[in-house]
Amino acid sequence: MADPAVKDLHGGPIIGPGHSFETVTEKISSVVLTPHTPVGWFFGFALAFGGLMMFLVAVTWLFVEGTKIWGVNQPVGWAFAIINFVWWIGIGHAGTLISAILLLFRQEWRTSINRFAEAMTIFAVACAGVFPIIHTGRPWLAYWLFPYPNTMAMWPNFRSPLVWDLFAISTYATVSVLFWYVGLIPDFATLRDRATNKVGRYIYGFFSLGWRGSARHWFRYETAYLLLAGLSTPLVLSVHTIVSFDFASGVIPGWHATIFPPYFVAGAIYAGFAMVLTIAIPLRKFYGLEDFVTMRHIDYMARVMLWTGLVVFYGYVMEVFFAWYSANQYEEAMMYYRWFGPYAWIYWLLIFCNGCVPQLLWFKQVRANIPALFGIAMVVNVGMWLERFVIVVTSLSRDFLPSSWHMFYPTKWDFMTYFGTIGLFCTLLFLFIRVLPMISIFEMRTLVPEAEVKKEAA
Repeated sequence: MADPAVKDLHGGPIIGPGHSFETVTEKISSVVLTPHTPVGWFFGFALAFGGLMMFLVAVTWLFVEGTKIWGVNQPVGWAFAIINFVWWIGIGHAGTLISAILLLFRQEWRTSINRFAEAMTIFAVACAGVFPIIHTGRPWLAYWLFPYPNTMAMWPNFRSPLVWDLFAISTYATVSVLFWYVGLIPDFATLRDRATNKVGRYIYGFFSLGWRGSARHWFRYETAYLLLAGLSTPLVLSVHTIVSFDFASGVIPGWHATIFPPYFVAGAIYAGFAMVLTIAIPLRKFYGLEDFVTMRHIDYMARVMLWTGLVVFYGYVMEVFFAWYSANQYEEAMMYYRWFGPYAWIYWLLIFCNGCVPQLLWFKQVRANIPALFGIAMVVNVGMWLERFVIVVTSLSRDFLPSSWHMFYPTKWDFMTYFGTIGLFCTLLFLFIRVLPMISIFEMRTLVPEAEVKKEAA
């Protein structure tokens, strides 16, 4: 007899049976409007907030002592700060992909996961944005990266990847926030109408911008939403492409490669979907949302992760091929160092995490197994961080001059800053799921059978 979970992977619904407009609205809005916060939420929030406090301690000490508290040295001047920056930016990509590109392609399965994926994007970009500011050691001068009018006629160096990052990340963050907020407006109105206390009604009413659900409101809303989706779509490709230029525009062996832009974009989507699964699996279980985030959603996300993982693995193979085919002694030495040098265990662990473990996703039984999928997603999260470590550290620690070679060893402050940003991310996520609908209410209404009847009648 076939496993029901495996059967649901393909022919399963994208919303559980028996739902109507009212039940969908009630189930999602009750998570936000209930006066009784689950004990588990407090426990998770306390852990996340503890991580945030650790981050604040680490950053405060950094401002007092400077970047000498980190393990950075010459030549590894870029270490955890840039590794973490690229890792967080990559995680944000899945949210924009799910929200914008799948919207333009009219993929209905995105509806159950787009809201918290968008939130994940914004929180990940916020964590990423911290690092370019603090890694200079002079965060109070971060505004120098902006082309602002000044009497000394000093302008940023537009040939610097740091400036490219500034424009790319600020544009990405702005469009992502706008896209997220516009998508929330009809749901703000729903929460306003269902809130039982004056403060809730006032706050949700303020952010709903006077939404009444008239035909004119819907027309303008859908026009704005599609325009923002159109703006966001090229950003998915451009932002991580520009981030990859941080490395590809350099001459260091292991960086100077034209494959980096597509390789980075695929890696970002890979890491992003792994994080979406990491968040979605506990959330659907804790809040009983299995009929909204069904096995079909889980299967589709696993498939995207498998496909992008293959592209990433192809990138690893091409790096080896080009090191051999170019006959460039520096590239060959770099690859030899990655395979057999003191950081070799990290490289092979990366191959295991990103190349070997995700191959289990070829099997339906694995994609239907929630604990196994959660474990694979966690392994990919770790693997993608290791990938950034290999790119940044192994290349810098062995550049062209043997006299400048130097190992990099992270300090406790490096780890505290990194894990602290995870605390920041989780804190924002816990606040989000407590005060805002984690699943789009009005979009879920379009999936119920009642909506189909009304469409046919129209």
